[in-house]
Amino acid sequence: MSPKQKVAAAVPVAVVTLGCPKNQVDSEVMQGLLAKEGFRLVDEPEQARVLVVNTCGFIDAAKEESVDTLLQLAKLKKQGTCELLFAAGCLAQRYPDELIKEIPELDGVVGTGDFQRIAELCKERLKPEHDTAPVTFTEHVAYLYDATTPRRRIGPKHSAYVKVAEGCNYRCSFCAIPSFRGDLKSRPVESVAREVEQLAAEGVKEINLIAQSLTSYGWDWRTVGNGSVGRYKDDKPLLQLIDRLTTIVGVEWVRLFYTYPTDFTDGLIDRLASTSKLCRYVDLPLQHINDGILKAMNRKGKRKEIEQLIAKLRRRIPDLSLRTTFIVGFPGEGEKEFEELRSFVADTGFDRIGIFTYSPEDGTTALPLGDPVTAQVKNERRQQLMDLQEEIAGERLSAMIGRKLRVLVDGLSQDESGRLEARHQGQAPEIDGVVLLEQSKKKPAAGEMVTVEVTDVEGYDLVGRVTPA
Repeated sequence: MSPKQKVAAAVPVAVVTLGCPKNQVDSEVMQGLLAKEGFRLVDEPEQARVLVVNTCGFIDAAKEESVDTLLQLAKLKKQGTCELLFAAGCLAQRYPDELIKEIPELDGVVGTGDFQRIAELCKERLKPEHDTAPVTFTEHVAYLYDATTPRRRIGPKHSAYVKVAEGCNYRCSFCAIPSFRGDLKSRPVESVAREVEQLAAEGVKEINLIAQSLTSYGWDWRTVGNGSVGRYKDDKPLLQLIDRLTTIVGVEWVRLFYTYPTDFTDGLIDRLASTSKLCRYVDLPLQHINDGILKAMNRKGKRKEIEQLIAKLRRRIPDLSLRTTFIVGFPGEGEKEFEELRSFVADTGFDRIGIFTYSPEDGTTALPLGDPVTAQVKNERRQQLMDLQEEIAGERLSAMIGRKLRVLVDGLSQDESGRLEARHQGQAPEIDGVVLLEQSKKKPAAGEMVTVEVTDVEGYDLVGRVTPA
C-alpha cells in the first residue's frame, strides 16, 4: 500500500447521486477513483466519514433538491458521524461560492471538470494538519472519462449507462448546460468499444448510450482549413459506433438516448430498422411544437419537419417505441400555443412523454424574456398533458395484450407483490414502465432474457407470463 493509500485506508465514503443518468456515470467514476486509492465505499450516508453529493443544476426543482440534500447531510457533521462533506457536479460548477457561503458545513466543491481530483482532495483533507478553509475545484468545464478510468457501477449488474460524449454545441435558449458542461467533446469509437467489451465480460447485457445530444456524436472530430475544430453534421461517427458495439459478444441490447430531431438521418433510421441488437426505441426531445415557441427556444426545425420525421420513423421502424419531452409555460406560450401542443400530443400518440414546467435559468438567452406564465398556469398545463398522456398510454398498452415480447429480467418488483419485473426493448430503465411477471414455479434470474405473453395492464406497466419463445 502506498503512503497516499494509507491515508485513505478503511475510511468509509458515500457518494450520493442526484439528477440524470449522466450524473450517475460521473458518480460511478468518482467511486472507482476513490476505491482505487483505498477508500471503502458504503451505501448509507450515516456510515460514512466522507460524503460526496453529486448535484444537479438543470432546473429549479433539481437545484432545490440538491441544496436540500446537502443541508440534510450537513446535519451528520454536527452529529459527529461525518468528517468531510463535498458538493460535486453541476450545481457545484455553477454556484461554488454561493454554496460555500450558504452551507458553511461544506469542506469544498468539485465541479464537472474536476471529478478526477476527488480522491486527492479527500486524502488531503483527512490529514491531521489539513487546512480547514473550504476548497474549490472548478477550473475546468467538463471531464470525460475513458475505457481505462476506474469505475464502480451503481445499479443492476446486467444494465449499464455509457457516456460517449460530454458537452453540447447547441444553444437552446432555456438551457444552461453548455455553460457548465462546455462544448461537445466525443470519445473515440475504440475507447467506447473497449469499455463495452469490459462491461460485457462482467455480465452486462444492456448498454444505454448517453450524451447531451447523442446524434451530435463525433461532430467535434472534423477540422477545417486552418486546423481548428469545425462544427458539422455527419452521421458516420454514430453509425460507426453502433456498428462496432452491436458486434460485441454478450451485448444483447444497445439503446440510444437524447437524439436531436433535425439530426436524425436516413442512415440512423436504417440501423434502427435493421440491427437486431439496437433497441427500436427513440428518445426524441421535442420541447414544443409551436413554430414561434420553438424559434424563441432556439430549437432547430419546425412543426412540419417534426411531423414528417415522426411519420418516417413509424413507417420504417417496426414496433417503434417513441418517447419525447416537452416544456410548458415558456415565455410567449399563451392559450393558443398550448392548445396547439395539446392537440399535437393527442394526435401523435407518443408511447411516453416527460413534461417540465419552464424555469428561468442564469446564463441563458431566455432569461431576459422573464417568466410571464404563472406557476399555477404552468402546473395546470402540465397536468392536462399528463392526464391526456395517461389515456393515450393506456390505449397503446392495452393493444399489446396477447403479444409475445422478449424481455430482460431486472429482479423483484418495487410494488411488494413478490413478482419479478422485466422490460422489453421499448422500456428504458427507471424512466419507463416495466413488465410484471406473473407468479410461476420457475423464476428467471435477474439478467436473464425470456419471452412473455402480455396478459394485462396495470397503470403504465404490462403484466405477462413467461412462455416458450
